[in-house]
Amino acid sequence: MTAIATLSSKYQISIPKSVREEQHWQSGQQFVFIPKGKGMLLMPVPSFEQLKGIATGADSSDFRDRDDRF
Repeated sequence: MTAIATLSSKYQISIPKSVREEQHWQSGQQFVFIPKGKGMLLMPVPSFEQLKGIATGADSSDFRDRDDRF
């Protein structure tokens, strides 16, 4: 999908409807901008509910504690 947006004089960009619908983005949702070379990666900030269970099955045997630090 190719979509083009224009930066306004107030430095705002409207995300094209086709992109919003495909990504299921809603008004009021927060995003983070991640620099990538000469471009920018736009990612939605996940909610706490979306992060639930993200570390399930993680190996904690190599966990560093404060006592392990210099």
